[in-house]
Amino acid sequence: MGEAPAFLFDDLNRFSENGIDLVCMGRKTTNFIGNTKYEIGDHDDSALSNGVKVFDNSLGDWVYPTVLGTKPTLSSDHWSLPLGEDRILVIKNGATMDDSLWFLEVNTPYVRRQKNLWGTNVVAWSKGVIGYPGKPIVISGPSGVGKGTLIAMLMKEFPSMFGFSVSHTTRAPRENEINGIHYHFTERSSMEEDIKNGKFLEFASVHSNLYGTSIESVEAVGDAGKRCILDIDVQGAKSVRASSLDAVFIFVRPPSYEDLEKRLRSRGTETEEQIQKRLRNAKGELEQSRTPGLFDHILVNDDLEACYQTLKTHLGLHESADNTYQSAMKKAGFPRVNSVSKVGTTIFLNSSNADLGNASKNSLVLDVSLLKGGAPGRTRGLTAFGKLS
Repeated sequence: MGEAPAFLFDDLNRFSENGIDLVCMGRKTTNFIGNTKYEIGDHDDSALSNGVKVFDNSLGDWVYPTVLGTKPTLSSDHWSLPLGEDRILVIKNGATMDDSLWFLEVNTPYVRRQKNLWGTNVVAWSKGVIGYPGKPIVISGPSGVGKGTLIAMLMKEFPSMFGFSVSHTTRAPRENEINGIHYHFTERSSMEEDIKNGKFLEFASVHSNLYGTSIESVEAVGDAGKRCILDIDVQGAKSVRASSLDAVFIFVRPPSYEDLEKRLRSRGTETEEQIQKRLRNAKGELEQSRTPGLFDHILVNDDLEACYQTLKTHLGLHESADNTYQSAMKKAGFPRVNSVSKVGTTIFLNSSNADLGNASKNSLVLDVSLLKGGAPGRTRGLTAFGKLS
């Protein structure tokens, strides 16, 4: 495991190094990042129902920050420790596997943007997830270019690997439309508030109604162990690129503008007016696709099968996405932690569980060097190693 953790353990269940608290546990825990002190805990004070307060050195008093993201229900038994200068890891004892690891972000890019927007002290919660299903995929391209066919080929060959997010809309549901399946139907005021809080990757107003893709809807696909596919236009891709989502951006273009027009006409499904509108939109999208840094890969769909093979290569589908240990970890559940230590980006969790009178010792190691994502969505990329009972 390398050198021994450079921490001292005192009678107050607190690890310290040079007098600075690094790892602590209990009903309320205090962490220092720089000169700022953060208290996290299950407070009785209703004003602290968000579970966080910050000591403002300039005021010499505690203040209650604006708390964003998905907020955990804090237990009376948890561990917490700072990770770098921007976040705190919280480990909840006695929680289920999908509720054990949380991150309180205090100075991430998302938090800094929200501080500027709100003009006040902001922190944000993000749920930690073991493993990583793979980056979401943003696919754009003009109508008629064949991107729908390419996506269908992916879904057919890899039925358990990919999924689609469910969009939000403020319009009323139509007959036979089911909330959460066809759309997430919501109130305009609620969606506008979530947009303000940075919870949407992209959105647009269509016929006085809002439509958009929320970060939560994309994360829900990842929670199911699938890579999310977003089939959106170039304007939407720009919005997603500017967000915190770590995705692969792919643009599918025709071999020529004339070839695209031929494909649109051959479908025989649109009027001349509709064809002309699609061609005008296509011209604009083809020009915007050249924006530096917008798309990671440009595919020319001249030969469908060759284009599909190139798409799979860019998505790394020749590599195995299975991780036997991570799967076993999720099935076994998270062990109850009795002690925590930290060396660099490696965190050592030790536990002793009693089952039917037989005590078993477990040692679990978390690698936090490859964290991805974060508030207002999930923090993924946690890697776990060790013995599970």
